[in-house]
Amino acid sequence: MSKAEALQYGDRKVYTVASFNRGVADWIARLPTIWIEGEVTELRRHAAWANVFLTLKDPADGSCLPTSIPRGQFDALRLDLLDGERVHVYGRPELFAAKGEFKLRALTIERFGEGDHLAALERLKKKLAAEGLFAQARKRSLPFLPRKIGLVTGNDAAAKRDVITAVTTRFPSAHLVVAETLVQGPRAALAMIASLHEICTEGVDVVVLARGGGSFDDLLPFSDERLVRAVAACPVPVVSAVGHEQDTPLCDLAADVRASTPTAAGRLVVPDHAELTARLDAARTSLQH
Repeated sequence: MSKAEALQYGDRKVYTVASFNRGVADWIARLPTIWIEGEVTELRRHAAWANVFLTLKDPADGSCLPTSIPRGQFDALRLDLLDGERVHVYGRPELFAAKGEFKLRALTIERFGEGDHLAALERLKKKLAAEGLFAQARKRSLPFLPRKIGLVTGNDAAAKRDVITAVTTRFPSAHLVVAETLVQGPRAALAMIASLHEICTEGVDVVVLARGGGSFDDLLPFSDERLVRAVAACPVPVVSAVGHEQDTPLCDLAADVRASTPTAAGRLVVPDHAELTARLDAARTSLQH
Protein backbone atom coordinates (compact mmCIF):
# COMPACT_ATOMS: atom_id res chain seq x y z
CA MET A 1 0.00 0.00 0.00
CA SER A 2 1.44 3.37 -0.95
CA LYS A 3 1.80 6.13 1.60
CA ALA A 4 -0.49 8.34 -0.47
CA GLU A 5 -3.42 6.03 0.36
CA ALA A 6 -3.12 6.61 4.08
CA LEU A 7 -4.87 9.37 5.98
CA GLN A 8 -2.76 11.16 8.55
CA TYR A 9 -4.17 11.78 12.03
CA GLY A 10 -1.30 13.19 14.05
CA ASP A 11 1.30 10.45 14.18
CA ARG A 12 -1.27 7.81 13.15
CA LYS A 13 -1.67 6.56 9.58
CA VAL A 14 -5.19 5.31 8.88
CA TYR A 15 -6.31 3.48 5.75
CA THR A 16 -9.81 3.52 4.36
CA VAL A 17 -11.50 0.18 3.80
CA ALA A 18 -11.13 0.63 0.04
CA SER A 19 -7.41 1.44 0.18
CA PHE A 20 -6.73 -1.41 2.60
CA ASN A 21 -8.60 -3.93 0.44
CA ARG A 22 -6.85 -2.72 -2.72
CA GLY A 23 -3.47 -2.98 -1.04
CA VAL A 24 -4.12 -6.51 0.20
CA ALA A 25 -5.52 -7.48 -3.22
CA ASP A 26 -2.36 -6.14 -4.90
CA TRP A 27 -0.17 -8.13 -2.51
CA ILE A 28 -2.21 -11.33 -3.01
CA ALA A 29 -2.02 -10.87 -6.80
CA ARG A 30 1.77 -11.25 -6.58
CA LEU A 31 1.51 -14.69 -4.97
CA PRO A 32 2.35 -17.66 -7.22
CA THR A 33 -0.13 -20.16 -8.66
CA ILE A 34 -0.64 -23.21 -6.47
CA TRP A 35 -2.27 -26.66 -6.35
CA ILE A 36 -4.99 -27.13 -3.70
CA GLU A 37 -6.67 -30.41 -2.70
CA GLY A 38 -10.18 -30.51 -1.32
CA GLU A 39 -13.69 -31.87 -1.63
CA VAL A 40 -16.21 -30.17 -3.89
CA THR A 41 -19.28 -28.69 -2.26
CA GLU A 42 -21.83 -26.04 -3.19
CA LEU A 43 -21.16 -26.37 -6.93
CA ARG A 44 -23.17 -23.61 -8.61
CA ARG A 45 -23.55 -22.74 -12.29
CA HIS A 46 -26.05 -20.91 -14.45
CA ALA A 47 -26.28 -20.34 -18.19
CA ALA A 48 -26.23 -16.58 -17.66
CA TRP A 49 -23.12 -16.63 -15.44
CA ALA A 50 -19.62 -16.12 -16.82
CA ASN A 51 -18.12 -18.28 -14.05
CA VAL A 52 -18.81 -21.56 -12.30
CA PHE A 53 -18.60 -21.33 -8.51
CA LEU A 54 -17.80 -24.00 -5.95
CA THR A 55 -16.38 -24.37 -2.48
CA LEU A 56 -13.36 -26.53 -1.70
CA LYS A 57 -13.68 -28.19 1.69
CA ASP A 58 -11.00 -29.84 3.81
CA PRO A 59 -12.66 -32.99 5.24
CA ALA A 60 -10.20 -33.03 8.13
CA ASP A 61 -11.52 -29.92 9.86
CA GLY A 62 -14.19 -28.41 7.60
CA SER A 63 -12.05 -25.49 6.40
CA CYS A 64 -13.52 -23.96 3.24
CA LEU A 65 -12.13 -22.05 0.27
CA PRO A 66 -14.49 -20.27 -2.18
CA THR A 67 -13.39 -21.01 -5.75
CA SER A 68 -14.40 -19.85 -9.21
CA ILE A 69 -13.45 -20.84 -12.74
CA PRO A 70 -14.52 -19.33 -16.10
CA ARG A 71 -17.47 -21.30 -17.44
CA GLY A 72 -15.80 -22.02 -20.79
CA GLN A 73 -12.76 -23.53 -19.09
CA PHE A 74 -14.93 -25.60 -16.77
CA ASP A 75 -17.08 -26.92 -19.63
CA ALA A 76 -13.95 -27.83 -21.61
CA LEU A 77 -12.78 -30.06 -18.73
CA ARG A 78 -15.92 -32.28 -19.09
CA LEU A 79 -15.66 -33.36 -15.47
CA ASP A 80 -19.36 -33.61 -14.51
CA LEU A 81 -18.34 -32.97 -10.91
CA LEU A 82 -20.60 -33.91 -8.02
CA ASP A 83 -20.65 -32.52 -4.51
CA GLY A 84 -18.41 -34.63 -2.28
CA GLU A 85 -15.81 -35.53 -4.92
CA ARG A 86 -12.13 -34.93 -4.19
CA VAL A 87 -10.23 -32.73 -6.62
CA HIS A 88 -6.92 -30.99 -7.21
CA VAL A 89 -7.37 -27.37 -8.27
CA TYR A 90 -4.61 -25.29 -9.86
CA GLY A 91 -5.06 -21.55 -9.54
CA ARG A 92 -4.09 -18.34 -7.85
CA PRO A 93 -5.53 -16.65 -4.78
CA GLU A 94 -7.27 -13.34 -5.24
CA LEU A 95 -9.23 -10.81 -3.23
CA PHE A 96 -12.31 -9.09 -4.62
CA ALA A 97 -11.48 -5.68 -3.21
CA ALA A 98 -14.97 -4.17 -3.38
CA LYS A 99 -16.33 -6.73 -0.92
CA GLY A 100 -13.16 -7.99 0.74
CA GLU A 101 -13.93 -11.52 -0.45
CA PHE A 102 -11.01 -13.95 -0.64
CA LYS A 103 -11.18 -16.83 -3.11
CA LEU A 104 -9.18 -19.10 -5.38
CA ARG A 105 -9.31 -18.31 -9.08
CA ALA A 106 -9.03 -21.75 -10.68
CA LEU A 107 -7.16 -22.33 -13.92
CA THR A 108 -7.82 -26.06 -14.09
CA ILE A 109 -9.42 -28.81 -12.01
CA GLU A 110 -8.52 -32.50 -11.87
CA ARG A 111 -10.53 -35.25 -10.22
CA PHE A 112 -8.46 -36.97 -7.52
CA GLY A 113 -10.14 -40.05 -6.13
CA GLU A 114 -13.38 -40.17 -4.19
CA GLY A 115 -14.04 -37.67 -1.43
CA ASP A 116 -14.06 -38.98 2.14
CA HIS A 117 -17.73 -38.15 2.68
CA LEU A 118 -18.76 -39.62 -0.66
CA ALA A 119 -16.76 -42.79 -0.03
CA ALA A 120 -18.26 -43.17 3.45
CA LEU A 121 -21.77 -42.73 2.06
CA GLU A 122 -21.14 -45.34 -0.61
CA ARG A 123 -19.92 -47.83 2.02
CA LEU A 124 -22.99 -47.15 4.17
CA LYS A 125 -25.28 -47.47 1.17
CA LYS A 126 -23.85 -50.90 0.32
CA LYS A 127 -24.10 -52.02 3.95
CA LEU A 128 -27.75 -51.01 4.32
CA ALA A 129 -28.65 -52.41 0.91
CA ALA A 130 -27.12 -55.76 1.92
CA GLU A 131 -29.37 -55.74 4.99
CA GLY A 132 -32.41 -55.26 2.77
CA LEU A 133 -33.35 -51.77 3.98
CA PHE A 134 -33.78 -50.51 0.43
CA ALA A 135 -35.49 -53.62 -0.96
CA GLN A 136 -38.58 -52.98 -3.05
CA ALA A 137 -40.31 -55.92 -1.37
CA ARG A 138 -40.44 -54.16 2.01
CA LYS A 139 -41.94 -50.94 0.70
CA ARG A 140 -45.57 -50.28 1.61
CA SER A 141 -48.32 -48.70 -0.46
CA LEU A 142 -49.63 -45.32 0.62
CA PRO A 143 -53.15 -45.24 2.09
CA PHE A 144 -55.71 -44.08 -0.46
CA LEU A 145 -57.41 -41.62 1.87
CA PRO A 146 -55.39 -41.03 5.07
CA ARG A 147 -57.37 -39.77 8.05
CA LYS A 148 -54.34 -37.95 9.40
CA ILE A 149 -51.09 -36.96 7.64
CA GLY A 150 -47.84 -36.34 9.51
CA LEU A 151 -45.31 -33.80 8.24
CA VAL A 152 -41.77 -33.67 9.63
CA THR A 153 -39.96 -30.62 8.31
CA GLY A 154 -37.86 -27.60 9.22
CA ASN A 155 -39.23 -24.31 10.42
CA ASP A 156 -38.32 -22.64 7.12
CA ALA A 157 -41.44 -21.60 5.28
CA ALA A 158 -40.78 -23.10 1.84
CA ALA A 159 -40.87 -26.90 2.25
CA LYS A 160 -43.62 -26.84 4.87
CA ARG A 161 -45.72 -24.42 2.82
CA ASP A 162 -45.25 -26.45 -0.37
CA VAL A 163 -46.47 -29.69 1.23
CA ILE A 164 -49.41 -28.08 3.01
CA THR A 165 -50.48 -26.14 -0.09
CA ALA A 166 -50.33 -29.23 -2.30
CA VAL A 167 -52.31 -31.34 0.20
CA THR A 168 -55.03 -28.79 0.92
CA THR A 169 -55.40 -27.86 -2.75
CA ARG A 170 -56.11 -31.47 -3.68
CA PHE A 171 -58.10 -32.35 -0.56
CA PRO A 172 -59.19 -29.24 1.41
CA SER A 173 -60.45 -31.15 4.45
CA ALA A 174 -57.21 -33.10 4.94
CA HIS A 175 -55.97 -33.27 8.53
CA LEU A 176 -52.25 -32.51 8.86
CA VAL A 177 -50.07 -32.79 11.94
CA VAL A 178 -46.83 -30.82 11.58
CA ALA A 179 -43.64 -31.45 13.58
CA GLU A 180 -41.04 -28.73 13.03
CA THR A 181 -37.48 -29.80 13.70
CA LEU A 182 -33.84 -29.24 12.82
CA VAL A 183 -33.08 -30.37 9.27
CA GLN A 184 -29.48 -29.19 8.98
CA GLY A 185 -26.35 -29.44 11.09
CA PRO A 186 -24.81 -32.02 13.45
CA ARG A 187 -27.90 -32.33 15.69
CA ALA A 188 -30.42 -32.63 12.87
CA ALA A 189 -30.50 -36.42 12.47
CA LEU A 190 -31.37 -37.11 16.12
CA ALA A 191 -33.86 -34.23 16.14
CA MET A 192 -35.65 -35.65 13.08
CA ILE A 193 -35.71 -39.14 14.62
CA ALA A 194 -37.36 -37.73 17.76
CA SER A 195 -39.92 -35.85 15.66
CA LEU A 196 -40.62 -38.96 13.59
CA HIS A 197 -41.29 -41.01 16.73
CA GLU A 198 -43.40 -38.25 18.27
CA ILE A 199 -45.61 -37.73 15.24
CA CYS A 200 -46.31 -41.45 14.98
CA THR A 201 -47.93 -41.29 18.44
CA GLU A 202 -50.49 -38.85 16.99
CA GLY A 203 -52.27 -41.60 15.06
CA VAL A 204 -51.07 -40.58 11.60
CA ASP A 205 -51.57 -42.92 8.65
CA VAL A 206 -48.62 -41.64 6.61
CA VAL A 207 -45.60 -39.38 7.22
CA VAL A 208 -43.94 -36.92 4.86
CA LEU A 209 -40.29 -36.10 5.62
CA ALA A 210 -39.49 -32.91 3.75
CA ARG A 211 -36.89 -30.21 3.27
CA GLY A 212 -36.00 -27.94 0.37
CA GLY A 213 -32.80 -27.96 -1.62
CA GLY A 214 -29.34 -27.42 -0.22
CA SER A 215 -25.69 -28.24 -0.65
CA PHE A 216 -24.16 -31.69 -0.25
CA ASP A 217 -23.25 -30.81 3.35
CA ASP A 218 -26.72 -29.41 4.07
CA LEU A 219 -28.35 -32.70 3.11
CA LEU A 220 -25.89 -35.01 4.91
CA PRO A 221 -28.19 -35.53 7.96
CA PHE A 222 -30.66 -37.27 5.64
CA SER A 223 -28.01 -39.93 4.97
CA ASP A 224 -27.22 -40.43 8.66
CA GLU A 225 -27.45 -44.16 9.42
CA ARG A 226 -29.61 -43.60 12.50
CA LEU A 227 -32.20 -41.60 10.57
CA VAL A 228 -32.18 -44.00 7.63
CA ARG A 229 -32.91 -46.91 9.98
CA ALA A 230 -35.64 -44.91 11.73
CA VAL A 231 -37.32 -44.19 8.39
CA ALA A 232 -37.18 -47.88 7.44
CA ALA A 233 -38.58 -48.90 10.85
CA CYS A 234 -41.39 -46.32 10.91
CA PRO A 235 -44.73 -48.04 11.72
CA VAL A 236 -46.53 -46.15 8.94
CA PRO A 237 -45.51 -45.48 5.33
CA VAL A 238 -42.99 -42.67 4.81
CA VAL A 239 -42.72 -40.33 1.83
CA SER A 240 -39.26 -38.76 1.55
CA ALA A 241 -39.12 -35.38 -0.19
CA VAL A 242 -35.62 -34.04 0.36
CA GLY A 243 -33.79 -31.54 -1.82
CA HIS A 244 -34.25 -31.36 -5.56
CA GLU A 245 -34.87 -34.14 -8.06
CA GLN A 246 -31.15 -34.79 -8.61
CA ASP A 247 -30.50 -35.21 -4.87
CA THR A 248 -30.77 -38.75 -3.48
CA PRO A 249 -29.95 -38.95 0.24
CA LEU A 250 -30.11 -42.44 1.74
CA CYS A 251 -33.42 -41.76 3.50
CA ASP A 252 -34.96 -41.55 0.01
CA LEU A 253 -33.94 -45.16 -0.57
CA ALA A 254 -35.27 -46.33 2.81
CA ALA A 255 -38.61 -44.54 2.49
CA ASP A 256 -41.65 -46.30 1.06
CA VAL A 257 -42.03 -43.61 -1.60
CA ARG A 258 -39.59 -41.01 -2.84
CA ALA A 259 -41.00 -37.68 -4.06
CA SER A 260 -38.92 -35.38 -6.23
CA THR A 261 -40.03 -32.25 -4.34
CA PRO A 262 -42.11 -31.33 -1.26
CA THR A 263 -44.93 -30.26 -3.61
CA ALA A 264 -44.87 -33.66 -5.30
CA ALA A 265 -45.04 -35.34 -1.88
CA GLY A 266 -48.17 -33.38 -0.99
CA ARG A 267 -49.83 -34.53 -4.19
CA LEU A 268 -48.94 -38.15 -3.55
CA VAL A 269 -50.50 -38.54 -0.11
CA VAL A 270 -54.09 -37.48 -0.91
CA PRO A 271 -56.44 -38.04 -3.85
CA ASP A 272 -57.85 -35.16 -5.84
CA HIS A 273 -61.12 -34.23 -4.12
CA ALA A 274 -62.84 -32.96 -7.26
CA GLU A 275 -61.90 -36.08 -9.22
CA LEU A 276 -62.98 -38.34 -6.36
CA THR A 277 -66.33 -36.56 -6.09
CA ALA A 278 -66.89 -36.91 -9.83
CA ARG A 279 -66.16 -40.64 -9.67
CA LEU A 280 -68.58 -41.09 -6.77
CA ASP A 281 -71.28 -39.16 -8.60
CA ALA A 282 -70.73 -41.31 -11.69
CA ALA A 283 -70.95 -44.49 -9.61
CA ARG A 284 -74.13 -43.26 -7.91
CA THR A 285 -75.71 -42.46 -11.25
CA SER A 286 -74.74 -45.88 -12.59
CA LEU A 287 -76.36 -47.62 -9.62
CA GLN A 288 -79.58 -45.66 -10.09
CA HIS A 289 -79.85 -46.93 -13.64
